[in-house]
Amino acid sequence: MNHTKYAKGYYMPPEIHLDWLKKDAPDHAPIWCSVDLRDGNQSLMIPMSLDEKLAFFDLLVRVGFKEIEVGFPAASETEYEFLRRLVEDDLIPDDVTVQVLTQAREHIIRKTFEALRGVKNAIVHVYNSTSVAQREQVFQKSKEEILEIAVTGAKLLKQLTEEEGAGYRFEYSPESFTGTEPEYALEVCNAVLDVWQPTPDRKAIINLPVTVQMSMPHVYGMQIDYINERLKYRSAVVLSLHPHNDRGCGVADTEMGLLAGADRVEGTLFGNGERTGNVDIVTVAMNMCALGVDPRLDFSDLPHLVEIYEKVTRMQVNPRQPYSGALVFAAFSGSHQDAIAKGMKYWEERKPAKWSLPYLYIDPKDVGRTYDGDVIRINSQSGKGGVAYIMEQQYGVVMPKQMREDFSYRVKSVSDNGHKELLPDEIYKVFTDTYVNISFPYELVDFLLKKLPDGTRIGDVHLKVDGEERSYEARGNGRLDAISNALQEYVGLRYTNLTYSEHALEIGQNSRAISYISITGESGGVYWGAGMDTDIITSSVLALFSAINRMKAGH
Repeated sequence: MNHTKYAKGYYMPPEIHLDWLKKDAPDHAPIWCSVDLRDGNQSLMIPMSLDEKLAFFDLLVRVGFKEIEVGFPAASETEYEFLRRLVEDDLIPDDVTVQVLTQAREHIIRKTFEALRGVKNAIVHVYNSTSVAQREQVFQKSKEEILEIAVTGAKLLKQLTEEEGAGYRFEYSPESFTGTEPEYALEVCNAVLDVWQPTPDRKAIINLPVTVQMSMPHVYGMQIDYINERLKYRSAVVLSLHPHNDRGCGVADTEMGLLAGADRVEGTLFGNGERTGNVDIVTVAMNMCALGVDPRLDFSDLPHLVEIYEKVTRMQVNPRQPYSGALVFAAFSGSHQDAIAKGMKYWEERKPAKWSLPYLYIDPKDVGRTYDGDVIRINSQSGKGGVAYIMEQQYGVVMPKQMREDFSYRVKSVSDNGHKELLPDEIYKVFTDTYVNISFPYELVDFLLKKLPDGTRIGDVHLKVDGEERSYEARGNGRLDAISNALQEYVGLRYTNLTYSEHALEIGQNSRAISYISITGESGGVYWGAGMDTDIITSSVLALFSAINRMKAGH
C-alpha cells in the first residue's frame, strides 16, 4: 500500500481554543433532524417507493423527530409527489417541520418552492460546494465565484418566500466543509446570513457537513468551535452538524461537534447513507441516554424500528450495530455470562438507583430487548455524470455534454417508475431504445452522392416514409448537409441548429462508429439522435434520421 500518495485534505483553523474540550458530556440533547428520507434514501440501491416513504415518515414522527428532511423535490417525480401527498393528505403534524433540499441553482429552487405550497412549517435547505477540491476540479471557479453562487441562492430563497407570503426558515450548507479552509467557510456562511438577516424569532440554520470525513474527530471539533465563535447573528443562528462516516468516526465527530458548540444534528437511523453512511442518530442519542442525558427521542422499542427500517430500505442492521444489533447484548464467553449473571443477582437484591452491570452498558429492557436469550451505480437519484461514466467505461459511448443531461433524465425516469436500481445493460438498453437508429416514420434506405469541383455534394437519397419508398435529389456542402437539405425541401421537415459529433466505438477493421446529432424543432424543443454503423458517414445520416423521428414523435 502506497501511503505516500495521501496527504491531509483538511485545513486547521487559523486560531485554536480548547476550552470546549474540558466538558465531559453535553448537558442537553441537540435538535435532531432525520435525513433518512433524503440522504438515506438516495444512497439505497432501490430507493423507497411513495408508500414506503410515507410509512417511514410516520415512524420518524412516532420516534419524536420534530424536524424531518423529506427529500429533494426537484430530483424526481417520486420525491416531488411524496411532499405533495404529505401536504394534501394533511400528514404533517403541527409540531413537525419538514425540510427540503435544493442546490443553489435557480430552476431547482423554483421547482422546490412549487412542491412546498401549503406546507405550514418548512426549512428550505440550500447548498453549494466550497472545498478546494470542488472549486479546482469540479467547478473551476474562484472563491469569489463560489461565494456568489451561495449568495445568489440565498437571495432567491428569501425572494420566493416573501412572494409566497410564507414563513419558511432557511438553512445553508457549505458542502464539503471538511475540505474547505475554515476562514473561507466562515466568510461564505456570514455572507449568506447577511442576505437572510435572521432574528431570534426566526432563526437561520448554518449546517457544517462532514461531506467526506478527512480528519480525526478533535480537528472537526476545532473547526466547529472556530465557526461557532465567529458567526454573525449567533443568537439568531442554529449551528448544525451533518457528519458522514468515511473514517468510521461519524459518532465521534458528532459528539466533538456538540461539545464545541453545535445546536443541531442531521443524521439517519442506524447510519444509513452514502458510502460508509451518515452518523447513526440511534447511537448518538443512546450514548447520551447512557450518560444520564434525556435524548428526547423514543428508542424504547428498537426491534420494531429495525423491522420497519429493514422492510422499507431493504438494508440490514449489522448484528453488532451499537444498541440496535441483534447480538449486542449476547455473551458467548463463559466468564462474561458468569459476570452478567452475578450482576443481575446483585441488581435484583440491592436495587441500586443507577445502572451498573458487567458487560451491559445499558439495560437491554430500555430498548425493547430481554435478558433471554450489510463504481458508480445508477438509480433515480443519479445525475448525468454517473450515467455518462457507466456508458463510457462499459460501452465506449461518449455523449455530448448536453445529450448526457437529456439521457440522464430518461434513465432516472425509468428507475424512478420502477423503483429499482438499473444495471449497466439496462442503462445501455434505455440508450439504444431511445436514441439509436430510430427508423419510423422516416427510414433511410440508401444514398449516393458525388463531389463536384467546388466541393458541393450532389446525388440522391432513398428513404421510406411510413413504409412507402421515395427518392429525392440531395445537394449541399457535405453529405450530411445535402441529405438534411433534401429532407427539409421535399419532405417538409422543419428544424434548425443541427449539431454533430462522432467517434469510433471499437478499434480495428470491423469497428463501428457512433454519431450524435441534435436539432431544434419549430416549437423550440431540442431532439437528440444517435446512429451506429461501420461507416462513419452512414452513422451520421442514421443519427439525423433518429433525431428527426424523435422530433416527429414529440420525444
